[in-house]
Amino acid sequence: MRRFGKWLGRALVLVVLAGAAFLTFGPGYVEAQRNAVTPHDPWPVSDAAAALHDTLIIGDWHADSLLWNRDLTKRGNRGQVDLPRLIDGNVALQMFTAVTKSPKGQNYDHNSADSGDNITTLVMAQLWPPRTWDSLLERALYQAERLHGFETDAPEMLKIIRNRADLEEVLTRRAAGEDVVGGLLGVEGAHPLEGDLANLDKLVDAGYRMIALQHFFDNELGGSLHGTGDHGLSEFGRAVVQDVAARPLIIDVAHSSPQVARDVLALTDVPIVVSHTGLHSACAVKRNFPDDLMREIAATGGVIAIGYWADVTCDATPAGIASVIRQAIAALGEDHVSLGSDFDGSVTTRFDTSELAALTHALLTEGVSEGQIRKVMGDNMLRVLRARLGD
Repeated sequence: MRRFGKWLGRALVLVVLAGAAFLTFGPGYVEAQRNAVTPHDPWPVSDAAAALHDTLIIGDWHADSLLWNRDLTKRGNRGQVDLPRLIDGNVALQMFTAVTKSPKGQNYDHNSADSGDNITTLVMAQLWPPRTWDSLLERALYQAERLHGFETDAPEMLKIIRNRADLEEVLTRRAAGEDVVGGLLGVEGAHPLEGDLANLDKLVDAGYRMIALQHFFDNELGGSLHGTGDHGLSEFGRAVVQDVAARPLIIDVAHSSPQVARDVLALTDVPIVVSHTGLHSACAVKRNFPDDLMREIAATGGVIAIGYWADVTCDATPAGIASVIRQAIAALGEDHVSLGSDFDGSVTTRFDTSELAALTHALLTEGVSEGQIRKVMGDNMLRVLRARLGD
């Protein structure tokens, strides 16, 4: 019995050590695998491209960096976005999008809302507060708290944008030579509302200014592009869209079903955003809306933001992305194309945000004009933000 007790004690110690090792190293290992940057030689950047890049206002509509337990005020050795790397890439405006649920077996074709949730496991493993373990709303609120914490720790690097005054302050500071990034908050899928429209006030009070309606599964608002069918808006979804449109908020339909997108277009007259996508005529995959629907979205004064990963561009090199952008300009108009990296969104990319000058180089090589480059890299995003943010 004494020998059995000794072995049991050793086994318990091993279990505790294994658990501690998992909590210490496991989440970082998972992120390194999920948000990989393919090893590469330096991408070409001509002197002309570098000079142009330094004069651009650059904005990115979509990065999921708040999902991962990294201090974004520090330069990381994994993932694709942090504040030092944003500064290296001359990024002025970064939308940080909060992921709160992701179905097990996630894919682009068909997901059930009843599938198990990957994010629950992740938040527990990362030792997020227990209030986030079973509440999608609390997960969104906690990610907002994290961004506010980074602003408190490094106000010289980050200014959270809640209104037009904040936006103009960031632009003024940058024009004066400060390396400050304007951070915005967006929620990826409106399921954190948890079926209660009153929770929209909580998200707005936390700083959220862009509301995506769906993610990878159908929710209380309506159908996902990756759900069980091309379902449109529910009655609750219609109420949410009308409320969001009436406030100084931005509607994002990146993961919505085509029918939801059409329902939104019929309900509102505000600029609509597709925050991270490709162009179907350039990369014919389900993840990209048909070009005719993209043109209807562009006609609202909105923008279609081109992503940086191969599932939506069919070629994730700077040259491949630049080619899609050129084709998007031709198909949708130069005023309606933006950047939406999906960095840190469980995608493998060929560069991180510090290397964005390579995209400017590729756009010049592709024959995109300087004026068009300025619009795509940030001016179009800036126009929509000025139109939709409150005073």
